[in-house]
Amino acid sequence: MLKARDAMDRDFEYELDIEILARSVGMSIAHFSRTFKIVFAETPHRYLQRRRVERAMFLLREGESSVTDVCFDVGFNSLGTFSRTFKEIVGVSPTSYRDRSEQVAVPSCFISSWARPSSFGEAPQEGAEYSDSTVAESSGADPQVPEETR
Repeated sequence: MLKARDAMDRDFEYELDIEILARSVGMSIAHFSRTFKIVFAETPHRYLQRRRVERAMFLLREGESSVTDVCFDVGFNSLGTFSRTFKEIVGVSPTSYRDRSEQVAVPSCFISSWARPSSFGEAPQEGAEYSDSTVAESSGADPQVPEETR
């Protein structure tokens, strides 16, 4: 499975066929897909899409290429599919993402971690707040009292 995932990470911009990936690890297509999903919690297709969107996010932050160029550079064959998939994973359109991206003077490892899309391919819900005080207030518990003593 790691060999197949590494191939997707390395060659994400090329047309990758699941049959070739499955054969490279000595499995049938169905068994490969099931096992990949069990091991990595997403299908091979979704993993590849997410990997491509991660690269697209980097290219769009750089701001030197058009959305169309980025779409084809990362391996999508259709601008519509790219835009829809990007919005599903990131939560905003590629154009909006590029326009609001600013260069920040922090280490690249922090930027990569912060900008990494969800591994489950879901955009964050708009307006959702998950702070401890919000959760405690909504449950009627006192946010100052540790949960172990309640």
